[in-house]
Amino acid sequence: MALKFRTPRGTRDILPDEIWKWHFVENRLRDIFRTYSFEEIRTPVFEETELFARGIGQTTDIVQKEMYTFTDKGGKSFTLRPEMTASVMRAFLQHHLGEQRTVQKLYYIAPMFRQERPQAGRLRQFHQYGVEIIGTPEPLADAEVIAVAMEILTSLGVTGLTLKLNSVGCPKCRPRYKRVLQETLRPVLPQLCPDCQKRYETNPLRILDCKRETCRALTAEVPSIEEYLCDDCRTHFTQVKEYLQEAGIEFEADKRLVRGLDYYTRTAFEIVTDQLGAQDAVCGGGRYDLLAAELGEREVPGVGFAAGMERLLAVMDKLNLFPEKPAGLELYLIGLGEEARRWCFRQAQTLRRRGIVCELDYLGRSLKAQMREANKLKARYVVIVGENELRRGSVVLKEMATGEQQDTPMASLENELVRRLAREPGEGAAKS
Repeated sequence: MALKFRTPRGTRDILPDEIWKWHFVENRLRDIFRTYSFEEIRTPVFEETELFARGIGQTTDIVQKEMYTFTDKGGKSFTLRPEMTASVMRAFLQHHLGEQRTVQKLYYIAPMFRQERPQAGRLRQFHQYGVEIIGTPEPLADAEVIAVAMEILTSLGVTGLTLKLNSVGCPKCRPRYKRVLQETLRPVLPQLCPDCQKRYETNPLRILDCKRETCRALTAEVPSIEEYLCDDCRTHFTQVKEYLQEAGIEFEADKRLVRGLDYYTRTAFEIVTDQLGAQDAVCGGGRYDLLAAELGEREVPGVGFAAGMERLLAVMDKLNLFPEKPAGLELYLIGLGEEARRWCFRQAQTLRRRGIVCELDYLGRSLKAQMREANKLKARYVVIVGENELRRGSVVLKEMATGEQQDTPMASLENELVRRLAREPGEGAAKS
């Protein structure tokens, strides 16, 4: 009989056999963020729709085609967040975080939602990690954001990486380049895809980001925006590159790189890998000094990046970068008979408080069936308790790897297990 309910299209379950990989990556992320003095922020999964419309840009594909939007009972429009930067800036402004620390350094690991056509590497609910440095326009912040992004990937062993770098200018110099771009593309406008024909009027820079081969060929020889940067933007871009060189971070200038969000100013970057085929970007970001003003507040400079967790895990799987799955179950308690099961339940509570990972039988099965279950769960040790053991005040302690077993007094079982598992008092089980 077919199941009535399944995961919605474009979503997936992350099951126990896989979740340890997520924990492995998340732990590494948090360790690196901590060394750079970033603090975690968590925001609601939905916000007022206008936050994203104004922050991301009315003409972007995300706002026009991809947002999950709903109206509440009061008639107000809300949207499941398609990205995090606008939410983080909203929180920064709402809670006056700039008064607590002039330059705020924040990170997140969170789910996002976009109504995209499901395909390899793209989901409708996906997860991103990222950082934001808010409160400084200095190019040093841009370089540090890029350094964090690169360190995460290289520390996890990801290879075949290329850092692509560009400057998209500012409101002072970008309009001139837009005019040049429109003049250059006017003769081939009818040959551009329908989306790019619309972008020609609303945001011609986005034409450079089109993935269609026809459009990419038609824009291959357009002038570089770097030729039209104002002095301030040119100096800023030069200093970003100099800081990256100081850190030994190689990069490749890419005049096509504009990113898909309207809030970017000056620095824009992507990190791509040769391990993922068409969906090759594993990280992207840049500077967004005008985002706060787009939200109706004073100008607040900021820079950050976002990266997809699913893509990172996919490339790590492909490159076989995960360690062996950590051993989970340390002890399986087998109780034969009701009184023995009660003793096992009570003892499990005591051992768990010492950080020992324990499991019990919940089905009242035979000794043979319970031993099979302990093997299946890869338990390191088994404790067997029946009527005879209860009368003697001892248990059978068996090491599953060697098959060796011994009678152990109930009174000393806890200390014996702690000794064997090399557990310090109060220490929990090893983390994955």
